[in-house]
Amino acid sequence: MAAAQGGGRKTGKAAAGERTGERLLSIDALRGFDMFWIVGGDVLATKLLERSTSVNAARLKLQFEHVDWAGFRFYDLIFPLFMFLVGCVIPFSLSRYQQEPSQAWSRILRRTALLFLLGLVCNGLLQFRFGELRYPGVLQRIALCYGISAVLFLKLSVRGLIATIAGILLSYWALLTLVPAPGGLAGDFSRAGNLAGYVDRALLPGRIPAQWYGDGDNEGILSTIPAVSTVLLGCLAGLWLRTDRSGWVRFAGLCLMGGVLLSAGYSWGVVFPIIKNLWTSSFVLVAAGWSLLLLSVFYLVIDVMGFRRWAFFWAVIGVNAITIYVVPRFVDFDAIAAFFLSGIARLSGAWGEVVLAVGVLAAEWLLLLYLYRSRIFLRL
Repeated sequence: MAAAQGGGRKTGKAAAGERTGERLLSIDALRGFDMFWIVGGDVLATKLLERSTSVNAARLKLQFEHVDWAGFRFYDLIFPLFMFLVGCVIPFSLSRYQQEPSQAWSRILRRTALLFLLGLVCNGLLQFRFGELRYPGVLQRIALCYGISAVLFLKLSVRGLIATIAGILLSYWALLTLVPAPGGLAGDFSRAGNLAGYVDRALLPGRIPAQWYGDGDNEGILSTIPAVSTVLLGCLAGLWLRTDRSGWVRFAGLCLMGGVLLSAGYSWGVVFPIIKNLWTSSFVLVAAGWSLLLLSVFYLVIDVMGFRRWAFFWAVIGVNAITIYVVPRFVDFDAIAAFFLSGIARLSGAWGEVVLAVGVLAAEWLLLLYLYRSRIFLRL
């Protein structure tokens, strides 16, 4: 995982094209922006918005919560954006193997297996209570989708990747629309009646916790299939960023495709609802559309216009994203923040919760800064 540098401003085509063969700072920064909300930014934003009594603040606060079932909010973008960025990096890391892909198989298999195993450990594998273990999970889905997408990237042309994405999305739509769950109705997209949930209940070992919608797992079996297309759409974006076109043309291409996918996704959502828990095809297109637009903004500002210093904060998080996802499971950052800031929080009255939320983020970021300065990155 390449570390991003927080250098000064660079301008024009030189800034945009100097790194076509390696990871872009904008990708690492956007990944850090994405992870920021997972590791405590959502809590900070919520606490700040709770201080306001305006209607707009209440509406904005909803954007930091998942929709109950169908629909799309900002917080529903966090996971698919991360997976999209996993795909963006694939062309930068694996293109050199396209002539002899057999040299990459062991690397892909190792990364996939280690990520999947780490996901199981995060879910409690080492407790050895296999009947109570949740087998799917965030890292498990990333692992499977990365492994499948990496192989497809090395085997297929751009046209082949596009055809694969279209085939996956259309097939998943047909499956959920035309095939009923036993005892149910075709085209039932409800919590209890959808086919994906039935497959999870029938085939997944262990348990399906209620917070993962209960009637199925939101990282379950069937819904992992369209999630592959999320990573493949990221691959296409990464391929576009590696072309020798000018930075402004690449920026425009990202914006155009983002707008096309958003329009297609919301239109498809009229008949095939946008449901994150099922990772419906319309959800894939909407999430990829917003991901492309966010990527276009970060790419324009950082790699085309050359404003790079502001990206340092995000890049410190982005280059060790897996680390900061895993570490809070055994490091109590809330306790660290309380140890140093509980007095200030108490004196801050109604703003005490905001102080502690900032403290948690500061503790996490300082750990990542130490790892960054020490050149220590979690490489799987």
